[in-house]
Formats: sequence, C-alpha cells, structure tokens
Amino acid sequence: MLPRQARPRLLQAMIDAFSLPDLRRRILITFGILIIFRFVAHVPLPGVDLEALQELFGRNALLGMLDMFSGGAMRRFSVAAMGVYPYITASIIMTLLVPIIPKLRAISQEGEAGRDRINRFTHWATVPLAGLQGYGQLVYLQHEGVVGSAAVLPMATMVVSLIAGTMFCIWLGERITEYGIGNGISMIIFAGIVAGLPEMIGSGFLAKANFSGLALYVLIALATTVFIVIFTEAHRRIPVQYSRSVFRGGRMYKQSGSTHIPLRVNTAGMIPLIFAMSLVIFPGVVASYFINPVEPNIANSIVDLFNPNAALPMGFFYWGLYFLLTVAFAFFYTMVMFEQQDLPGTLQRQGGFIPGIRPGPHTREYLDGVIKHITWGGALFLALVAIMPFVAREITDVRVIMLSSMGLLIVVGVVLDTMKQMEAQLVMRRYEGFIK
Repeated sequence: MLPRQARPRLLQAMIDAFSLPDLRRRILITFGILIIFRFVAHVPLPGVDLEALQELFGRNALLGMLDMFSGGAMRRFSVAAMGVYPYITASIIMTLLVPIIPKLRAISQEGEAGRDRINRFTHWATVPLAGLQGYGQLVYLQHEGVVGSAAVLPMATMVVSLIAGTMFCIWLGERITEYGIGNGISMIIFAGIVAGLPEMIGSGFLAKANFSGLALYVLIALATTVFIVIFTEAHRRIPVQYSRSVFRGGRMYKQSGSTHIPLRVNTAGMIPLIFAMSLVIFPGVVASYFINPVEPNIANSIVDLFNPNAALPMGFFYWGLYFLLTVAFAFFYTMVMFEQQDLPGTLQRQGGFIPGIRPGPHTREYLDGVIKHITWGGALFLALVAIMPFVAREITDVRVIMLSSMGLLIVVGVVLDTMKQMEAQLVMRRYEGFIK
C-alpha cells in the first residue's frame, strides 16, 4: 500500500472518512436508504399497460425528461413515480406565502419551533398536492390508453398508492438528513437522476456514427458542469462591523469585530428553472388533449409551438421563451427571498453596520442595489444553463441524448453540499478534507 504522503488527496480523504466510525456509519446509512428508494422505484402500480406506457414515453419528450428525475420510476409508473416533487412544490408555495401572510411570517420568526411548524404545514400541503398530481397523471394516461379502468375504486386505489409512495420517499429523505450525509430530499432526487445515467450513456453509443458530434457533446456537458460549479460557489462579500459594550472591572469598554455577509450570485438556485419550465410546457400539455390527428387544428399548432424537440426555426420560440422566463423568475424569487431574510433589520438588531453606510433605510437601499446587480449574473447564468440542451443538440446534431439543465444543477449542487459536509466532519477531527 502506498504511504500516506504518496496517496492522492481525494483517495486519502475517502480512506480517512471510512476510518471514522461515526462518519462511516452515516455514509453506509445514506447508501442503504438510497438502495431502499431504488427498490421502491421498481414496484409498479396495478392496472397499467406497460407496453403502451413505453410507447407513450417514446413519442413524448416531456415525459422522458420527467422520467429521468424519477430514475425510471415514471416509465414503469411505480408507486414512487412522482418522487418527492409534490413536496418540492409545497415547499416553494410555502416559501412564497410566508412573506405575504402575516400569520405565517410571525410563525417563521419564532426560531426553531417556528421552522418546525412551517415544515409541518409543508407536509400537510404535500398530501393534497400529491393527490392532485397523481390524479392528473392517471387521467392523462387513461386518455392515452395506458390505464384501462376508469372506475372510482381502482382510480382511488392508484391515487392513494401514489400519495403513499411520495410520502414514503419524503420520510426516507428525512432519515438521510437526520442519520446520514447531505440533504435527504436532494439526495433522493440525486439518486433518481444518477440512476438514469447508464441508460443515457448507452444511448450515446448509438450515436457512434456521429463520433465527432458525440465528443463535442461531451465537451459541452463538461464545460457546463464547470460553469455551474463556478456560479454555484460565486458570492459577493459585504463587509460588516459589530460594536458592543462590555462591562469589565467597574468600567464600560467598547468592543468591535468585523465579518462579512456572503451574498450568493445565484440566490434562487434551480427554482426559476422549475417555474419557467412549468409555464412553458403548460400550453402544450393542455393543447395535447384537443389535437386532431386527421384534421389539424389550432391545438396541433400550439403543441408544435411548445415542443422542446421542435426543429428550427420553431424551436427558437420555445427555448427563447424559456430563457426569458428563467431570467424573470430569477429576479422575482431572489427578491422574495431577500425580503424574507430581512438582512438590514437583522444587522440593526445585532448592532452591526456596513462601513460607510448608515443603518436603517440606507443599508436597505445599498443591499437592494447590490443584490439586483449580482442577480443579473445569476439570472443570465441560469438562463444559459436552461437552453444548454438546445444549443448542444443543434451544434452537435446528437439527438439520442438529452441532458437536463435542472438535472445538472441538482447533481452538482448535491455533490458540492455533500462534500462540504464531509469536509467539515474531517476537518473537525483534524483530517485533511476533500476541498483544498
């Protein structure tokens, strides 16, 4: 075995991680729960024609993209077909409602107890959202001839099964957060995306006739990943000074300290992509119920217009609208989050101030200006990542592979977050971590 000094840093960090009993236990628990999730993703619902379902996924690009996030669970229409996405939707709704509804805002300011209550409300909201989403999927599949029976009892059974699968996935994610490594909900999504990579790589080999295009596609994917890492970690440091009075030896002394507030360039994360995609696919999904294959009507034109796989120049409309909506929602969600955090008020309550800026309204104006300026960088970054699949497809002419912008953002974000948590555990025990 190589001596410690000669081993690669990453390899040595992994060896150190498994040599610590507590950290090793957390890693093994995380892997074990993810394996349970993958088993659940293969438990199919009764009453679904799997052959018709495969044919539907073959001709519907949107379903294929959603299937990637579920790790193939939607293609098999298992009990975990919806994954944890109803919970994500409920979390987004609660995030938007907290600064608007005074009662919720007051609860969120009650510290840990308030956050627990908000989380409980989010869980309660997940159940009806999962039921509505599951029922909508079943109605669509029935319309496409995938689900045969429309009777009340079989339909109710399948809806309840989908709700139970979603809540079980959420429970698994929370167990990872409590006993494992990383954010559990993100790890569940991460596992679903990574599980679909082998099939995607296999599809890439089908494009070996276009080897140069495939090689360029891989380079674009790698460059996009580096791009995501840079902007995920990018932030603007705002210097802050604190002053306080200390009574010592019968006299009052002034003490001061300095720190900084890291304002992230991409404060909104991947939420703008979710909002933008939901809006841009909605007209096509609604119009698909009214298309006429014999005599094309306006619904056929709408489906073609909002088709992500449409050829040029039609594709410019879909991806151009996606780009603009992503920029708009990035600004909207960032400002909502910034108002909810109330950084100027927190600084004033803690006796902190920004050098050269008066506390109160002046600090608020200054921070508003900074966040708006850096959000331009984050918004354009998200918009460019959003249209990356379209650009890669048109440049390389590789159509058997379809990378997802949200998939890349989630994978990179989860990997970085997990590495930071393991880094903290190793450094706390005086080991070298993963990140230099």
